[in-house]
Amino acid sequence: MADSKKTAYIAGLGMAVPPKVVTNDDFSKFLDTTDEWITQMTGIKERRYIDENTATSDLATEAARKALASAGVDPGEIDIIIIATATPDTLFPTTACLVQHAIGAKNAFAYDVAAACSGFIFALVQALQFIVAGTVETALVIGAETLTTVADMTDRNTCVLFGDGAGAVVVKGCDPPRGIIDHYLRCDGSLSEYIKLPGGGSRRPPSHETVNERLHYIKMQGRKVYVNAVKEMGDAVVTVLERQGLTGDDLDLLFPHQANIRIIQAVAERAGLPMEKVYVNIQKYGNTSAASIPLALAEAAEEGRLKEGMLIAMVAFGSGFTWGSALMRW
Repeated sequence: MADSKKTAYIAGLGMAVPPKVVTNDDFSKFLDTTDEWITQMTGIKERRYIDENTATSDLATEAARKALASAGVDPGEIDIIIIATATPDTLFPTTACLVQHAIGAKNAFAYDVAAACSGFIFALVQALQFIVAGTVETALVIGAETLTTVADMTDRNTCVLFGDGAGAVVVKGCDPPRGIIDHYLRCDGSLSEYIKLPGGGSRRPPSHETVNERLHYIKMQGRKVYVNAVKEMGDAVVTVLERQGLTGDDLDLLFPHQANIRIIQAVAERAGLPMEKVYVNIQKYGNTSAASIPLALAEAAEEGRLKEGMLIAMVAFGSGFTWGSALMRW
């Protein structure tokens, strides 16, 4: 039975990144680029890469186990697992099913969400709806990516951006004022050409031709992405604040998708926020797509920057285009 007064909060967090660190200087050894150029253009200094024996589900499983331990929740208590990823282990079965088995969450149903960099927020809102509807009590939401597997290492404008990682949260029901206060989800499919992975789907199934044409790598028109990301992410933050009669002054911390430091700075300005209120870790991990926000949340919690009662917002933008925000009382 749905409870209109009920909401949901994050009861536990976990993160996982591969041990291998790739610095900007590493790229300068095989690309026409420098540490200075990459840092100035993106804010990234290093990122993490998986090895040949690691897949998205491995990172997701590690992050999930840490989140469960953080929340003091047994795997058998999980009712639903939602994984946001653009880089699943396989097209099917879903990565969520693999993680369900790996962590022993035998009572959970599980599926993946494909909304690119916005995926974690989309998945978090889905978990909220299930909890408010009374369908589930405890959800496990994970953002996990291995973008280095689809990064074109011959394209200096894109390959330097991406890293691998996972972040997981345990979500449980609660009564206000704690928990998710508002959310805002949008997309515009007319702009889908600006970030895409052309090969491997039903439009261009895998073939010698798609491999030779390098269609199994990310293709991105950076300027188009930048302009739209700044506008829509900024508006998404302002929207959830204004709907609650709030402004940037009321917000304690913003967790933006870690795509590019210039995008993050522009979004903060558009939302009327000083950078001291914006959590940034792009310098360490690069763009980890759907993993970036939960990874940032977990790291902020570890650092003691997230405190009970704080008003926080999350905002993301990605291929589709998709974008969204969520406002939460921690």
